[in-house]
Amino acid sequence: MQAETIRVFIALAPPDDAKEELERELLPAYDAYPRMRWNRIEDWHITLAFLGEVPAAAVPLLKPPLAGLAAARRPLQLGLRGGGHFDERVLWSGIDGDLEGLHLLATEVRALVRESGVPFQGRPLNPHLTLARSRRTDSSSAVEAAARLAGFTGRRWPTERLHLVGSNFGRGPGPIHYRDIEAWSFDGTG
Repeated sequence: MQAETIRVFIALAPPDDAKEELERELLPAYDAYPRMRWNRIEDWHITLAFLGEVPAAAVPLLKPPLAGLAAARRPLQLGLRGGGHFDERVLWSGIDGDLEGLHLLATEVRALVRESGVPFQGRPLNPHLTLARSRRTDSSSAVEAAARLAGFTGRRWPTERLHLVGSNFGRGPGPIHYRDIEAWSFDGTG
């Protein structure tokens, strides 16, 4: 019998009004690039550590150290800015603000994951929000949509919570959906 697994990552989420500000900027792109697969606004996030498929039994091991980290940390001031693309297919918005603090937080999160004994893909942090993906046969839509976002600068906002997120519950065909397994407020001063 195979152990149950869950696809997990640890992230920050912009507040709704910051996401809505970016969405208003994207409205013309929705119409201009209807064949792109647009992520749901409620799923927009900044990944700090992507753990991938982990045994479901490992998830509870992450909760106490992540809760402690969030309780000890102060909110970061971040913003959404500009846009870009990965491999001419993935459209993203960039992150602005306390990037040094963001990298430090990601380093601390990743250290806690390792100390908990949970393996993960330790890719370098490249802070962004993934907005959409183009089809393999369409390499121009993401590039053109990224150019439309070049001048975008959103308002600054404080990070509110550290999120432990699971993806694709039910794992059927269709778009990827995320849900918080748990989230903790940034309450500290350090």
